[in-house]
Amino acid sequence: MYHPQLDVKMHKTKTILIAQFLISLMMAFLMTGIFSFIDLGFNYQWLIIWAQHFIIAWPIAFSLSLVVSKLSFSIALRVTASL
Repeated sequence: MYHPQLDVKMHKTKTILIAQFLISLMMAFLMTGIFSFIDLGFNYQWLIIWAQHFIIAWPIAFSLSLVVSKLSFSIALRVTASL
């Protein structure tokens, strides 16, 4: 049996997961690149270290985003409601 509310919730959940996937990917990519560049400067070793750190950082960032997303959305809703 088709339930429109369930369909909307599934699309919303899918959108949130895809957004968390992309945001965590981009943030891990940029942050590991920036901080390894600060430490090593622009050279071949920097590229290798950046790649190694990114491979470790991205799954951690994605996992943590799944854990803290409900809290973050809750805080954001409270803040915007009071504005």
